[in-house]
Amino acid sequence: MRNRVTDMFGIEVPIFGFTHKPEVAIEVTNAGGMGALAASYYQPDELERILTDMDEKTRGRPYCIDVLFANKVGEVVPLSDRLKALPREHIEFVEKVLDDAGIPPLPPEVEAEMLREKPPGHGHTEEGVLEVLEIVVKHPQAKFVLSAMGAPPAYVVEKLHSRGITVGAMAGSAEHARKHVQAGVDLIVAQGSEAGGHTGTISSMVLWPEVVEEVSPVPVLAAGGVGSGRHIAAAFALGAEGVWCGTIWLGSSQSELSPGMRKRFIAARSQDAIQRKYDTGKPLRGLRSKWTDAWDAPGAPQPLPLAGQKLLVAPALKRLELADAADYMGYMSGQIVGRIKDERPIRDIMENMKSECLSVLKALGSQA
Repeated sequence: MRNRVTDMFGIEVPIFGFTHKPEVAIEVTNAGGMGALAASYYQPDELERILTDMDEKTRGRPYCIDVLFANKVGEVVPLSDRLKALPREHIEFVEKVLDDAGIPPLPPEVEAEMLREKPPGHGHTEEGVLEVLEIVVKHPQAKFVLSAMGAPPAYVVEKLHSRGITVGAMAGSAEHARKHVQAGVDLIVAQGSEAGGHTGTISSMVLWPEVVEEVSPVPVLAAGGVGSGRHIAAAFALGAEGVWCGTIWLGSSQSELSPGMRKRFIAARSQDAIQRKYDTGKPLRGLRSKWTDAWDAPGAPQPLPLAGQKLLVAPALKRLELADAADYMGYMSGQIVGRIKDERPIRDIMENMKSECLSVLKALGSQA
């Protein structure tokens, strides 16, 4: 495949693989696409080690870094001040959910480590993102930085451009896309509401051509419900010049999911990917679980704003992870989860997407 996006980055196919797992980003990159690593949650020294390893294993190929420039974060409070900073009603609710489920408390050494880390929500702040970017600019193969929750400030765009880095931003509406372009970004990711993680309310079929028309001639990647070659062909038909995929990689044994969670993803239906605010305080689509059911039940408190909700649930989510309580763990998931039927290597997923897209485009060409 050759178009403006492949030429922009020197990649073989315009498939961008969003992930929290460096190994997945490496596999997508080495398969001819571009891996996009979510970097906002890593500690600075940890991120430096990860990017150094990615540089070596991608053998000179470019990769993407995803950051979170959230417009409204709220006050970021250290985890040590959690009890006095949060409403008692919310703390008691979370503790009851975990106690009723028999989830053990955090081991002292894990709690001590969490207290030393960046406060929950810090990675969404401008300060937190700038800390990440200070490390990213030291790695020449990090050719693309995407802002996933809002437009990056113009001065950040200028700084990245001065280092030869392409800048993109994710948009859930044509209005947001226009603001991103006004901030100077080079590429827009139009994310439909079917996507996993933080999403808007407009579906991909409607959103993609709206954004393409709004920001032309700026190139657009299509996101939200992409997990096959047919989806890529549809994105091309609607004016996009590439795709941004996330959920489809989670069924792979190379993903960040535990074996128990991977089984849940393989068994999940599309309607099991629901949009709630319970993990971050902002609408986030993830897999339904006993955790989300508890928050949906009558009498549950309303979620707090972003920084407060992350402060509230951070210890709880860590407890669930350590207990491997798969029934209570949701994880971010798009509605494309219904297509995950088995464990497959990332390379196989990429090759199937490429070959199916080519077959569909040839078939459509012959029909025309």
